[in-house]
Amino acid sequence: MPIPEDVTGEEIDKDVRQELQSLPKTLADDVARNLVMVARLIDEDPEGAYGYSRVALRLASRVAAVREAAGFAAYANQKYAEALAEFRAARRMTGTVDLWPVMADCERGLGRPEKALDMAGAPEVHKLDKAGQVEMRLVAAGARRDMGQLDAAIVTLQSPELASSSVQPWTARLRYAYGDALLAAGRADEAREWFAKAVEADRDGSTDASDRLAELDGVEFVDALDEEEADEAPEGAEASAGPDAAAEAEAEADAESDAEQD
Repeated sequence: MPIPEDVTGEEIDKDVRQELQSLPKTLADDVARNLVMVARLIDEDPEGAYGYSRVALRLASRVAAVREAAGFAAYANQKYAEALAEFRAARRMTGTVDLWPVMADCERGLGRPEKALDMAGAPEVHKLDKAGQVEMRLVAAGARRDMGQLDAAIVTLQSPELASSSVQPWTARLRYAYGDALLAAGRADEAREWFAKAVEADRDGSTDASDRLAELDGVEFVDALDEEEADEAPEGAEASAGPDAAAEAEAEADAESDAEQD
């Protein structure tokens, strides 16, 4: 797959670069450039990111960072079985538990919420950092909702992190998930409060909390382009307004003709 000339491979994280040092330099550079493309495209062009991840995987399947990148690219394309296999491989190579929450979410994607809940209660969760524990809580709440346990999902999200007034990288998503769970349970007033709190914390637009809040407030957005097109409608556009308008115009023309003849 073609890679833009401005992508050198030096853009990748230094830890990943260090992993790639086990490869011959030319090969390491090729893998690095493909990994850069995965990171660059994964949000806006998941299919493209997946393609580059497969190239990197073909070149260096024994590098944990490559297996992890391949896992996230597959995950972004909802290829959950493939993603889970890659995450498991990366975990075996590194021995870390960082991927535990996303592995559990893959189980959800495969229609196994019970397995995701088992993972949420596993000893590995205690080894996660705070961000990982919050992510695991989000996955567990999602699994509860998959099983139709709305009240349990709400309780799962209730935590010191949710109650905290400080804003952390996970705050907006946690508040949003709580608001969404409340809304699903029919508690619209409480949901509105938490969507509003999510908006306050969402500094990088990671959620659509503002849109959800507007929906609850009954605000309708009008596309400015549609309004401009309506204002710029060509003369005679009324002729296409429908059969009633056409008949009315014809009747007026007949009346004017009769008046002239008289």
